[in-house]
Amino acid sequence: MSVAIITGSAGLVGSEAVAYFASLGMEVVGIDNGMRAQFFGPDASTAWVRDQLTREIPKYRHHEVDIRNTEGVEQVFEKYGRNISLIIHTAAQPSHDWAATNPTVDFTVNANGTSVLLEATRRFAPNAVFIFMSTNKVYGDTPNYLPLVEKETRWEIDLGHEYAKNGIPETMSIDRTTHSLFGVSKVAADLLVQEYGRYFGMKTGCFRGGCLTGPNHAGTQLHGFLAYLMKCAVTGSPYTIFGYKKKQVRDNIHSADLIRVFHEFFKKPRSGEVYNIGGGRFSNCSMLEAIDLCEQISGKPLNARYVDQNRRGDHIWWISDLSRFQEHYPEWQLAYDVPQILREIFEVNNERWRNACEMPASTMSSAS
Repeated sequence: MSVAIITGSAGLVGSEAVAYFASLGMEVVGIDNGMRAQFFGPDASTAWVRDQLTREIPKYRHHEVDIRNTEGVEQVFEKYGRNISLIIHTAAQPSHDWAATNPTVDFTVNANGTSVLLEATRRFAPNAVFIFMSTNKVYGDTPNYLPLVEKETRWEIDLGHEYAKNGIPETMSIDRTTHSLFGVSKVAADLLVQEYGRYFGMKTGCFRGGCLTGPNHAGTQLHGFLAYLMKCAVTGSPYTIFGYKKKQVRDNIHSADLIRVFHEFFKKPRSGEVYNIGGGRFSNCSMLEAIDLCEQISGKPLNARYVDQNRRGDHIWWISDLSRFQEHYPEWQLAYDVPQILREIFEVNNERWRNACEMPASTMSSAS
């Protein structure tokens, strides 16, 4: 049976990939050691997702292995060997804020962990397709020097600029910019994935995501924009907005749309390829626009405060140009826009979030 190995399998994208590729009849092997809770605290734990996958998907096998552990990773790859046809690498330290608190852990997880996985793939499954979830932070703060215009609810690029129609393409330079330490560790991993494709002829693809989102996202203050925003609206928890007059713009891609991207690449892989991937012009919003939608959907006002100082290296405006991927894979189209995404996040999580707020402190402590 064809085997898919998915790292970060209990996370947002990983869990969606587990369910999707298992539904195609593949045996799915997950690698996830639960570090998200270590990064962001017990509220960000994905243990409930791991347990749900193990319970509901018969073809799923979970391995609690740190991707930096060469021996542990190689044991998994050696077990399945040439039956491995797909690796989807989504495990990461995903926050540029958190990276500054512990740059060594950030770099070893994001860069060294990717190196371990690539080498295991080359040794035990060299013909497999290797998909890497990269980030638009590889471009650093270069997008902030685009000609941006302030509108009533958002920043927008000047209509005369070449990026105005479709967004930011892969040709944007990754040099001479402030990346954040997280951006640096992801650049290193991104370049490694490209190089294994070009140098060794492996079938590798880097997908430089904008905001990845969906109902299974364990959103926290440092990572998970839409999910955490909706959670704060539902629970009344305080939400802090950092800089740019609350008008910073992000494109948002639903994890289901992203997994269909991966499937298209899996069916017709390329070597050392790079794509910007996100909601593009179809699915994007500013902070102000997202808050308005959350308040409408939840029926509650957001408990928000504004801090005039933006996060260092944070983007003012980001919309991904999807035309390169759509040229290579014309059958793929986005299905979810921001209002649909937020409604689904609310519908799936509303009761669980409310129940968690109502639990006594002693119960919450024992459950965390």
